Amino acid sequence: MTTTVQPPADAVAKDAHWQSTLDRLRARQRPTATLRICDDQDAKAHLTEAQAEQRRLQRFHDGETTAAAKKALRDAESAVAKAQQKVDEASIVLTFRALERTALDALKRLHPPTEEQAEDGFEINAYTLGPALVAASSVDGMTEDQAREFLDTWSDAEAGALFSTAWNVQLESRLDLGKG
Repeated sequence: MTTTVQPPADAVAKDAHWQSTLDRLRARQRPTATLRICDDQDAKAHLTEAQAEQRRLQRFHDGETTAAAKKALRDAESAVAKAQQKVDEASIVLTFRALERTALDALKRLHPPTEEQAEDGFEINAYTLGPALVAASSVDGMTEDQAREFLDTWSDAEAGALFSTAWNVQLESRLDLGKG
């Protein structure tokens, strides 16, 4: 049985819109992160070249307002946009969403460190947690077996990026604590 907790009267007095604030807090979505994979080296190289040319023209025409300078900068911007579109079309994008804290804690408990890892100060076994975390946080529906396959067969850097994206979204904070 769930009971609705009422805010303290003094809080309501200070903030007449507490219910609205509370509704907004409860409606927040957990953070998401994406991993973009592009195997088209030509498309990536073309984008890098277009971006370099755009930066070169920006430096060269810095402060100029002539029609020729404006056209050169527009053309460079257009070239970057077209190159980015090619990269986007060639890319695979994987999306991960942060788990609820209790779900992440439970998942970590299922993957305790080995004795050796514990001696080294680790609190989890990243090798066994990795596939489970990637699958649990995948918005795309990646299974644990698929995650294990990719973590085991991709290059060390790419497997690290896959795990890191799933792990780092768990740590993302969108809070702005301001000036106390």
